[in-house]
Amino acid sequence: MKPIVVIPARGGSKGIPGKNIKILGGKPLIEYTIRAAREVFQDDQIVVSTDDPNIISVVNSIGLNVPFKRPSRLASDSSGTYEVLLHALEYVEGTGYLPDVLILLQPTSPFRSSQHINEAMKLYETNSELEMVVSVSESKANPYFVLFEENEQGYLQNSKKGSFSRRQDCPQVWEFNGAIYIIDVKTLKSKRLSEFEKRAKYVMDEISSHDLDTPLDWLVAKAIVEEKLKKPTEI
Repeated sequence: MKPIVVIPARGGSKGIPGKNIKILGGKPLIEYTIRAAREVFQDDQIVVSTDDPNIISVVNSIGLNVPFKRPSRLASDSSGTYEVLLHALEYVEGTGYLPDVLILLQPTSPFRSSQHINEAMKLYETNSELEMVVSVSESKANPYFVLFEENEQGYLQNSKKGSFSRRQDCPQVWEFNGAIYIIDVKTLKSKRLSEFEKRAKYVMDEISSHDLDTPLDWLVAKAIVEEKLKKPTEI
C-alpha cells in the first residue's frame, strides 16, 4: 500500500473559535492528531490542509511541514470535505507520489490513538474489495426505540418500525464518529464519500470517539484530559 494522510484544518470555526489550535491539556488540539499519525506514518506521508497562516505556523512549530495553503474557495462554511480531499490528492500526485489509500484524520477527534489507526488499517487490508473503513461508535439514539418522526397527521412514530419493549433488545445501530476514514483512492476519484457502498466499520469506545464541535464538547474534552493526566501514558 501507498498511503497518504490528510488532516483538514480550516481556520474558520463558529462553534469553537480557533478550535484546531486551541490549547487542550497544554497543547494545540491539532497536535493530538499529528502525534497519532506520526506514530503510524512517515512525515512525508502526512498532509495538513489549511487556509490559516496561524495553523500553518503552529504545525510548523511541531516540526511538520505544511506543503501548501488551501485556497479560500475550499475554506468557507459551505466547502465540502470531498473537494478538500481531492485538492490535497491532486497536490500529492503532482509531486510524483501516487497513493492508493487515503487516511482522513480530523483534528476534532483528539482521543483517537495510533492504536486505533493501526487496527483500522489492518481491517482495511484484510478485504481488497473494501471502498472504505470508517470509525464508528454505537449510537444511543436508536431509531427503533428513541428516534421519532412526524407522520402525515403530525403524530410521532418510530423512525424505524419494530416491536421492542427495551432498547437493549433493538438491533445495534452505529454512527460515524469522525475520527478515522480509510479510503480507496480509486473509488474516491469516481464518487463522493456518501455514495460509497462497500464500507466496513471500525468500532471505537465512547471516550475515544469524542468529537469537538460545540463549547459543551470542549468542556467534556477538558474533563477527559484532566482525568487522564493522572495517567499520562493514556493520552
